[in-house]
Amino acid sequence: MAVSPEYTLTLSPRTRFDLIDVNALLRETHGDVLARYPRALYASYHTTAGYVEEPDLHRLGVGPQGVRAHVEAYRRLYPEGAGYRHDHLPERHELTEEQKKTEPLNADAHLSFIGAGLTNCVTYTARPDEPALFVDLDGVGVTGPRSRRTTVIGFGSEKLVAHAVLAAPASELRVDSFNLRDGAFGLFDELQALVERHGVSKGRLELRLLDDDVHAGLTVNEFETLLMTHDVREVMRNPFYFAAQKTWHAVRHPRSAREKLTDYAKYDAVLLVNQTLDRLGLRGTPVETAMNTLMGNSARKRLRMKRTVNLPVSDHDRDGVGEIVQGTYQSPILIQWNRPRQSVRHVDVRLYAFD
Repeated sequence: MAVSPEYTLTLSPRTRFDLIDVNALLRETHGDVLARYPRALYASYHTTAGYVEEPDLHRLGVGPQGVRAHVEAYRRLYPEGAGYRHDHLPERHELTEEQKKTEPLNADAHLSFIGAGLTNCVTYTARPDEPALFVDLDGVGVTGPRSRRTTVIGFGSEKLVAHAVLAAPASELRVDSFNLRDGAFGLFDELQALVERHGVSKGRLELRLLDDDVHAGLTVNEFETLLMTHDVREVMRNPFYFAAQKTWHAVRHPRSAREKLTDYAKYDAVLLVNQTLDRLGLRGTPVETAMNTLMGNSARKRLRMKRTVNLPVSDHDRDGVGEIVQGTYQSPILIQWNRPRQSVRHVDVRLYAFD
């Protein structure tokens, strides 16, 4: 079975937090093009908008209710305007004064994206009549609705064509993060060389941490210094920090104790989860189990850090020559919450070609 042509769609979110059915839009604009393909890849080009992985969908349900409830719980943990360093534009020296006028204050969206386990690239069992939900956490900015893009590729099967274990950076700091797209590490160049060496025109790269590396996780997001070195660290120390900060600024009472507000925020998050489950009739379902991971104590549960991320490979820019597809601000990022046993980490890399 030949690989389907790519379909890149432009999406228009209606609200800041929006769920868009990509399958419905694809049928509307191109017809039932996925009907003959048992699998489909969906890729987002954005760092605050993406997809829920298929195993999570099985727990949450394919419809929007479970996904919305799941993401809303994390949006309460990381509320808009909670004093994020990423949103303090005078410190964003990489931006020009003109750019600062329209730069979105969206640290909450980045943290919710990572925390809720959203990702840039997924493969689903193709069910064209069921929704494939594009989850946008920052769909409307200061200038109005933002233009979003997603790519869909139908395929019959995938074949493992290459396997390598590549060196990844580590740090002596307990909590640290690394932009794996940074040329100083050389990892991204090795990944692209792997694609070219094996002549993959359409497929995916799977990056997975080794089984014994239990103190780090992977995501694909914006590697912005203040976001990664300040805001993410605060979440690792205390998952309720920003919810408490929001309450602190709202109360503005000199005798308010921040420790007590953290307890309030924790209670508020639990209350939100319970109300959502009751409202949607999801008590006793897998959704309840999934949402209860919010209350875990480990860093991995605070930001539901993944062990694996995928990078799409496509030849849409150069026919027959596959390249790693990423949005302008997207980077694979390694976040550690404890020092590694050795001075270097390793990433298990698998390259799959679509048939």
